[in-house]
Parts: sequence; structure tokens; C-alpha cells
Amino acid sequence: MSHQHPFRFGVQFHQTGSACAWAETARQAEALGYDTFVMPDHVGVLAFGSALAAAANATSTLHIGTFVLDNDFRHPAFVAQEAATLDLLSDGRFELGLGAGWHGPDYTTTGIPFDPPGVRVGRFQESVRIIKALFGNDPVTFHGQHYTITDLPPMPQRPRPPLLIGAGGKRMLAFAAREADAIGLLSSARPDGSGFFLDDITAEATDVKVARVRDAAGDRFPLLELNILLQRLMVTDQAIAEAEQISEQWNLPARDILDAPPVLIGTVDQIVETLQERRERFGISYIVARGEWLESFAPVVARLAGT
Repeated sequence: MSHQHPFRFGVQFHQTGSACAWAETARQAEALGYDTFVMPDHVGVLAFGSALAAAANATSTLHIGTFVLDNDFRHPAFVAQEAATLDLLSDGRFELGLGAGWHGPDYTTTGIPFDPPGVRVGRFQESVRIIKALFGNDPVTFHGQHYTITDLPPMPQRPRPPLLIGAGGKRMLAFAAREADAIGLLSSARPDGSGFFLDDITAEATDVKVARVRDAAGDRFPLLELNILLQRLMVTDQAIAEAEQISEQWNLPARDILDAPPVLIGTVDQIVETLQERRERFGISYIVARGEWLESFAPVVARLAGT
């Protein structure tokens, strides 16, 4: 990679025991050097709007964000309204993450139709175009296959919050390359909503994804920030043994697991070196860890954030 973005790190939380504990967690993330405090979008977790506003209120520099919103759960006009509100209340620290939806149980339990992937992606593409237009200067009128909007006033908040799109499939990656500010590189989701294809996490599969993004992005590729959500993180001096255990669970060779971008296993020094190598190879500079790893990942964050 001839152009590299500086490293930045996020941490993802979705539950808490109290308002005090939630605020303290956000302050701890800020103190440890994390750049973003993000939330997933699933049934049974905290509502993102009020929870992220509380996290922003408890901190002063920590960015907040959705990681990522399921497009099928909300009309794009109301997503834009929520994004503008959170951006205003956080003094410009909000980052909007969007996805086409993938988690089948969320649809089953709520009765929301789980349409075929092509339908969900088409609806998502219309939604993104509407949201971006609503942060423009003029009223928005849009007549698509999935949404119809007539003379909807634009959002007052400027500039538009940064947009991250989670993408794994070819069509989504190409669209994200053209429309997003950041791309969360995902494994391809199973069409039935049961999860992801684990063999799609490998370094070789990631090479293919990045190439697709580069081809679709053209001249704007150097502007794109590439992201990964960690699926496994272990700070240990027994990396091979740990990878072999995961190998049995995931049915992947241990070497493939150690090389997979969503996996970090090793000592702090080894993980630092691995992230630098992956940024050089793939361009991945924005790393999000799950909340359970907030403290164990902090020494890596301290070493690399902003470099």
C-alpha cells in the first residue's frame, strides 16, 4: 500500500448494568486511547440513540458510532434524523455505520420479512442515497423501488457525519467503495441469515475484497478507511496452541486463523507487528475490538493509535 491511514481503534459495547457504569465505561475507553465507542444493532441490546448520547455526554473527545445499523429496521429519513441529532449532541463526534442486514433471528423474532440478499442490498443502496442526500442543501424527492420521498427538508447538521458501510459480498463492496468514507470488511453472510462463511475471513479472501474495493473506488481509493471487527483477540505467548484450538471450532487450518485479519493472537509486540503488516498488505487501519477486550487490547492501542 503506497498510502496508509493512521491507526485508530474502536471498542464495541451493547449492554450495561446502570447509567453510572455505562458512563464510566465510556470514560475508560477514552482514557485508554480508543478513538470510537460503537454499538451493534440487534434485538435485545441497548437502543443506540440514547445510549450513544449518554456515552458522548460522559466524555469529551471520544467518538461515538453505530456499528452497524440494520437498514431494514428503520426508514432512511429517520436514520438521517437520528444521525443528525447524535452528531449535534456530541459536538460532531458521531460516525454513522450502516449495513444491509444479515442476522436472521432478529427478523424472525420481530416478524420483519427477511428478503433475499439481492432485495436487501437494493433497498440498502436506495437508503444510503437518501441519507446522503438529506445532508445536502436542498429538499429531497426520491422515487425508487423501495422508498418514495417527496420534498423532505434536509438535515440542518453540517458537515455530514462520516459514513461507514459494512460489506462482504461483491455488490456491497463495490457500492461501499463508491459511497462510503470507511468500509468494514466483513465475511460474506449466509443467505439464510444463520451467520457468516468462516472460510471468508482468510488473508487471501481479504486480498480479493480489497482488490474489489480498489477497482470500484478508482481515484477515491486512497481516501477510504478500511476497517475490521475483531472476532478473536488473545494476548498470549502461546499463539500457535490457541490457534489450534480455534482451528477445531472453525474447521480452518491454524495458520489461516493466525493470518486472518479478524483474528489477533500473540504477545503485545507480536500483535503490534501483525497490525503493521496487515496495514501494509491490506490497508486496514481502523480496528474495532469487543468490549470484553477493552483492557487487554489497551497496550496495543497505546503503541499504535495515531501512528
